[in-house]
Amino acid sequence: MTEQQHTMTAPVADIPPPPEADPAVPPVKKGRGVLRAVLRWTAAVTVFAAVAASTAYGITRMERTDVPGLATETDGRWAYPEVTRPPLPSGSPAPFAEENAASLHHADLRELLLPAPEGATADKALSGRNGWLATKDFLAAYESGEDRDTLAQLLTDHALRHIAARGWTMPDGTRTRIYLLRFGSGQVADVLQQDHLTNYDSPTYALRGAAQVHLDEDFPTDAEVVDVRHYAYAEAKPYGAEQVRQAYLVSGDVLGLVVQSRKGGAEAVPFQQTVILQSQLLG
Repeated sequence: MTEQQHTMTAPVADIPPPPEADPAVPPVKKGRGVLRAVLRWTAAVTVFAAVAASTAYGITRMERTDVPGLATETDGRWAYPEVTRPPLPSGSPAPFAEENAASLHHADLRELLLPAPEGATADKALSGRNGWLATKDFLAAYESGEDRDTLAQLLTDHALRHIAARGWTMPDGTRTRIYLLRFGSGQVADVLQQDHLTNYDSPTYALRGAAQVHLDEDFPTDAEVVDVRHYAYAEAKPYGAEQVRQAYLVSGDVLGLVVQSRKGGAEAVPFQQTVILQSQLLG
C-alpha cells in the first residue's frame, strides 16, 4: 500500500571509445554504421526501461505485502488484495493531523477492516447488521462469563460507539477474526487499553480456548506502523487442539483485536502479515 510514488534512476554505463580502424578491413558504409548505432542505443534504452519497470514493480509489491523480518512471498504469506485507505469525508482531517486533537478516524470504520485474502471463506457470523457487530457478539470471543460481564461494563463506561468485524477461514483451517471498536476519542481508547486490556506478558482477559497466552517474542521488532501500537501474544504449548494468536491494536479512537487460530498450531507468518496490514490501514 503506497501513498507516494517512488522513482528510481540507474546510472548509465560509460560507453568505451571505438577501437582504431584496421586498414585491412574495408570501411563500413555510413548508412549501415548509423543503423548499428541506433540499434545499440535502442537496445540499451529497452534494457534500462525493463530494469526500471521491474524495480518499480518490486517496490510496489514490497510495500504492499512485504513484512519486516520475513524473506520472500513463498514463506507462507497470504495473497491479500491491494489495500488502500478509504477516502475521508470532505473537509475532515486525517486521524493524526495536527488539527485533529481527538485523533478521530472520520472514515467509515467498516471500510477500515482488512479485506480477506485469496482463497478465504467468509465468516458470515461476523458481518453483523449493516456491517455493525452487536456488542454481545464481540464479547462472545472471551472465555469467562465473569470477564464478559466486566468487559461489557467497561465498554459502556468508555462510551463504545461502534464495532465492525470481519472473519474468514483459509483452506488450511486457519481462522481469522478482526474486530475494530470505535470510541469518542483517542484518549479514551488509550485508557481502556492501558488500564484494562493488556499487560506486558499477557492480555488481561482470556479468549475462548486460549487460557495460557504470553507475549509473542517472535513478532518482528521492526514491524511497528507509525501511529499504531500493537500488543501481540501467542498461546504457549501445550495448547490443546488448536493454538490461538492475538494482537490488540490502538490507533487514535480505534481499538482493534486480531485473532488467528488453527488446529495443530497457528503459523506465525500469516499472523504477522495480517496484523501489519491491518495496522497500515489504521495508521
